[in-house]
Amino acid sequence: MASRGSLLSPLALVAFCLLGSGCVPALTDPAREADAHVPESYSVAAVPSATLPRPAGDGPADDGSLPESSAELKPEEFFPDPALQALIKAALEHNQELSISSLEVLISRFEIREKEGEYLPKAHLRAGGAALRPGQDDAEFEHYSNGADYVLGLFASWELDIWKKLRNARSAAAKRYLASLAGKRFFVTNLVSEVAHSYYELLALDSQLSVLAENIRIQQQALEIVRLEKQAGRVSELAVKRFEAEVFKNRSRRYVILQKITETENRLNVLAGRFPRRVERRAGGFLDLRPRAIDVGLPAELLTHRPDIQRAELALQAAKLDVEVARASFYPALELNAGVALTRAFEFADAPSNPFSFAYHLAAELTQPLWNRRALEAKYRSANAMQMQAVIRYEQAILKAYTEVQNKLAKVGNMARSYDLRAEEVKRLVQSIEISANLFRSARADYMEVLLTRRDALNAEMELIETKAEQLEAVVSLYRALGGGWR
Repeated sequence: MASRGSLLSPLALVAFCLLGSGCVPALTDPAREADAHVPESYSVAAVPSATLPRPAGDGPADDGSLPESSAELKPEEFFPDPALQALIKAALEHNQELSISSLEVLISRFEIREKEGEYLPKAHLRAGGAALRPGQDDAEFEHYSNGADYVLGLFASWELDIWKKLRNARSAAAKRYLASLAGKRFFVTNLVSEVAHSYYELLALDSQLSVLAENIRIQQQALEIVRLEKQAGRVSELAVKRFEAEVFKNRSRRYVILQKITETENRLNVLAGRFPRRVERRAGGFLDLRPRAIDVGLPAELLTHRPDIQRAELALQAAKLDVEVARASFYPALELNAGVALTRAFEFADAPSNPFSFAYHLAAELTQPLWNRRALEAKYRSANAMQMQAVIRYEQAILKAYTEVQNKLAKVGNMARSYDLRAEEVKRLVQSIEISANLFRSARADYMEVLLTRRDALNAEMELIETKAEQLEAVVSLYRALGGGWR
């Protein structure tokens, strides 16, 4: 029959644990579960179909079919231009911001190891000595006035993770590590998009420079005609000066474009992590570029394709674990301590008569926080508030992603329609140039009609190039919004 004293110890332990579990404060506003619902489809009135017409031979599939979502395509599959592919590759290998992001991922990885070490047994080697200085009245130790005490031992302690506090902390660190990986992928997505956007902007500037040079040549010819007409007395000096001013204006405009080309090239060089130099690129044919066909897939796929949504979800999971860690701080902690040591007292000269002593100990400590309850409660409520923040950020990331895709999808359709109409405008204005020239020669139109017609045609061509650039940028942005580019 067990003694009464032997029964009290387990009962006391249970009571102690129940006391700790009853000390957890109730939360008046506990964090709710996140709402990850998204609409079943994208509703864009400006675009009749989510799938744009696919150019023949523009894609990896032999049968001409698209994948479920274009976000699953790698950058080299989505962008067929070899020069652009080389720029993207250089940026992914040498971009400095990406290198910094990679180091942040490494730091998060080391945090996991730090948390792993906290719930493993801790061992340390202890060596020391102490001098013995007996008092004047201590006759027993009088002859050991120069004695000493030496100790050499191995000691260990281990906190039993009975409430999963340490394991949850380690899991939270692991979630943050995965979130940092998702953050790096999100940076890669934006980097690929920025390189592609700057590349197409550079092609647009090259095209504008070419159009401007051709117009300057044509205006120079028109200027010579006006000068001949002045000599014939058909126009005044005013017409000559107006045409000369137009030529000078466009020559000046050329240097503005050259400056933009320099800045765009250097932006691409910075993204590629290299010093300024000429950027290799496609020569001519900018207006002949056909935007890549793209399939948006289903909105629910954003949860797995968008790295920023993945990052927000992992941050939410880590915040939930932080709440559990803070909750476990109210519970009793059980720690085991053990040690073995060799000791020898007094002088080394007495070694034959005073051998080493062997000592060991094994103990268990059960502690319950009492006086620091206010700090623990503040930490617990703070962790709950951070979890609520993570819930809102996760829902916000989903809402922003869906809205961004819908906006970019509408822009792709609208820019396609805008480009078609501007192309017709340019076609009509180019035809009007020849008409106005013929009328001027036959004295049926004055020089201002010729001048304004050429000016309108030039501006329309420049705007057509800008619209083409916006059309390509819209496709690139849609690819990024879908979560493409990081694979």
